[in-house]
Amino acid sequence: QVQLVESGGGSVQAGGSLRLSCAASGSFVSLGAMSWYRQAPGNKRESVASITSSGSTNYGDSVKGRFTISRDNAENTVYLQMNSLKPEDTSVYYCNAVWRLESAGAWFGSWGQGTKVTVSS
Repeated sequence: QVQLVESGGGSVQAGGSLRLSCAASGSFVSLGAMSWYRQAPGNKRESVASITSSGSTNYGDSVKGRFTISRDNAENTVYLQMNSLKPEDTSVYYCNAVWRLESAGAWFGSWGQGTKVTVSS
């Protein structure tokens, strides 16, 4: 099993910045793609950004040019640098990672507990 622990959420004024972190721990041979999702009250969970183990990235349209995802494979950690934050970015942000127990085994997925981000106008 893999545990994901997020940190870095908080409250900030519009235009400000926050950096989220998500550290993976547990028994696994390799981590695959790591992603950030967010879910505001009453809304569906949406994809924010993802990064493969080789560093290829993908972003949701609403955050392109403002958010940057990165990872430290040695530390099994993924980051989300959020700049130019807007009130509509207010949400609970969740980390997701895929991993496997054996080199040629099946991939599994895990979610973090979420970290709240509040952006005031």
